[in-house]
Amino acid sequence: MPMIPTRDTVLCMSLAGRPGTFGVRFHNHLYEQLGLDYYYKACSTNDLPAAVGGIRALGIRGCGVSMPFKEAVIALVDELDASAAAIQSINTVVNDNGHLKAYNTDYIAIRQLIDRHGLSPDTTLALRGSGGMGKAVASAFRDAGFTQGTLVARNPESGPALARQLGYEWRPELGDLRPQLLVNVTPIGMSGGPEANDLAFPAEAVEAASIVFDVVALPALTPFVQLGQALGKQVITGLEVIALQALEQFVLYTGVRPTDEQVRLATEYARG
Repeated sequence: MPMIPTRDTVLCMSLAGRPGTFGVRFHNHLYEQLGLDYYYKACSTNDLPAAVGGIRALGIRGCGVSMPFKEAVIALVDELDASAAAIQSINTVVNDNGHLKAYNTDYIAIRQLIDRHGLSPDTTLALRGSGGMGKAVASAFRDAGFTQGTLVARNPESGPALARQLGYEWRPELGDLRPQLLVNVTPIGMSGGPEANDLAFPAEAVEAASIVFDVVALPALTPFVQLGQALGKQVITGLEVIALQALEQFVLYTGVRPTDEQVRLATEYARG
């Protein structure tokens, strides 16, 4: 039976332009399984400063931060962890008695997945996206030794700027480039979005690639991932990313690290 919040229940939340249910189900499932008096709620806002002020004033323990707030919230917190300071993008805020410290567990999750899937830094890479999540993912690959990278981004300002910062080439479109590893860090393929049925990269590029990596988690089987699977490519899905980053958030909020089996069951539950 789900735990009933009390006056002593510790509150956690998330802020997103389009709130989803994965974090709510993942965190609350683990709270219940571990007997923790916590409760998690997904929210959106049209007034980010007021929302962050509410986190501080109301004693909200932790807040996950998603698009489009990953960069804008930086000016509203008190301290940046190294995982966030290095890339100037955050996805997690922890409140210690009114002191707000920001982290980037997206970056941590990507570094873990690179190791888990045995991705070689000698692999040629094309990454699409230059927003807050794009910064985290691209920086994780660069820091893991991937030097042969191309950043594909339509934005003529953030794209070249991030590419220069990382030492990567910038292109507005992939064109005739055929890298071994394709990484999508844009909303292309995301459920409910205007490009839900589109491919993040041209089909010819997917055919030529060895590895397909989509950070979009909803659905886990985006058109890009489905094509990669059909062509027999090594595939990494956004579900893996969202589960790992949510786990690291959970640990930051509670100080408790669940077992691998508990995380597996929470991930299955969160998928609905």
